[in-house]
Amino acid sequence: MELRGSGIGSGIAAGVVLRMPEPLAPASDAPRTAEADTETKRARDALDRVATWLSQRGFAVEGEAQAVLEAQALMARDPAVATDIGQRIEAGANAERAVFEAFASFAQILEDMGGYMAERAADLADIAQRVIAELRGVPAPGVPESDTPYILVAHDLAPADTALLDFAKVHALVTRDGGPTSHTAILARAKSIPAIVGVAGADDIANGTLIVVDAAASTVTVDASPEQVAAALARRDDLLNHASAPVTAGALADGFRVPLLANLGAPEEAAAALALGAEGVGLFRTEFMFLDAPAAPSVEAQQAKYTELLAAFPGKKVVVRCLDAGADKPLRFLTHADEENPALGLRGLRALRAHESILRDQLTALANAQAATDAELWVMAPMVADHDETAYFVGLAKDLGIRLAGVMAEVPSIALVADQVFEVADFVSIGTNDLTQYTLAADRLQGSLAAYQDPWHPAVLRLIKQLGDAGAAAGKPVGVCGEAAADPALAIVLVGLGATTLSMAPAALADVRAALLTVTLGEAQARATRALSGRSAAEARALGSR
Repeated sequence: MELRGSGIGSGIAAGVVLRMPEPLAPASDAPRTAEADTETKRARDALDRVATWLSQRGFAVEGEAQAVLEAQALMARDPAVATDIGQRIEAGANAERAVFEAFASFAQILEDMGGYMAERAADLADIAQRVIAELRGVPAPGVPESDTPYILVAHDLAPADTALLDFAKVHALVTRDGGPTSHTAILARAKSIPAIVGVAGADDIANGTLIVVDAAASTVTVDASPEQVAAALARRDDLLNHASAPVTAGALADGFRVPLLANLGAPEEAAAALALGAEGVGLFRTEFMFLDAPAAPSVEAQQAKYTELLAAFPGKKVVVRCLDAGADKPLRFLTHADEENPALGLRGLRALRAHESILRDQLTALANAQAATDAELWVMAPMVADHDETAYFVGLAKDLGIRLAGVMAEVPSIALVADQVFEVADFVSIGTNDLTQYTLAADRLQGSLAAYQDPWHPAVLRLIKQLGDAGAAAGKPVGVCGEAAADPALAIVLVGLGATTLSMAPAALADVRAALLTVTLGEAQARATRALSGRSAAEARALGSR
């Protein structure tokens, strides 16, 4: 039996299944039988043990995993949560029920805020499960333990679960929920582990089942035969040979150059990207300086970080995205918490235009960093809709000393007026994640809509072609910096549609580099033409992958 989902990367794995344990049984709503003070102490002691465990685990890991665990430890120690639990116990609830209801209440607040904050609701639910397990004296639900390698199958993975995965044992991930931009998908790319998310039927795969996970084909073969396993492992070995090949500049088989760049979120990530063959940076996200700050950072503070980044790429192209706030990244000093539909509200360039002093400071800091280094700085605005917004940003950027200024194509309207946009923009970079969600009217943070989050959809590919054609006519570059560029088969099609550079998570560079070397420009264009004729994402993928 073959199941389908959204494949992450191009890896292949075969092995037996271990499922994530089911969540704990619901907390009883029976009234407490112990004294309120006793129950409150039990709850607070359990909170403290969970917070300590999360902190200790945070010390043992690095990077994004460490940040996730430290954030969860802070949530477990939040005095407001402890107070809420105490009040519920005073009102008659038992400790388990008080913990459950308190965390559920706070999680609902985050869900109502939407976007990035809504994703944090899952963190609270995970903490509640761990605290309730402490109160019951049972192991918390989480990543199963095994002495042998396995493929992990789950509804989805909580942030703390992904931080605790032992990739010496976990050879692949399969989840029922999630999409190509989910936390699980991002982790899989970063760790170069095969994963397929949004798999209908994943709940029916039993422990011990032998399966083949083929991320490139987006398939899970259940009850795989020995012949299917052998074929899968042979394909895996071919991929590993590609990955270990010498690092070369991105190019097609006929020598046509396609620079391969890295998506980065902090200057500290530069060294690892360079080691994996990044020829520069195609997307530097500047939000890391803003998201947890009570006010916008100073010009001096920003300049120091931008200078650190640019200094790591002497003589190389570095594309920096100005602050992309709003929707899933709300900022108290820039966006409104009470927007009814923030994804269609004041976000990206719209928010910056409404608070121009913040944009001016950022552009000034970037211009100063540009003057202090010899990297080739390109600066772009997020969520640009048309010529008017393009002209505003490019004009302001150049007035403040930016040499190369462009825009991101994430709103479908920009593709429809791409010829007008290229009259003023030096370049366009396509953010396929948002372009897909807005083209198909499907929130990319909604697990139930994961099937729509597929950049292979012919409507998305046609918009990309319009942008590619307009860039070619204007003699200006068109990059792709969304997650689509990390899909080796789709990377070939994107080049065929007119993409001049591809930017991705550094871990995907080797696979994409190897895939590009298998085709000429004419063959890439032929694949793109076939994909454009598809009537669904699945059909476009099938047509464009051969």
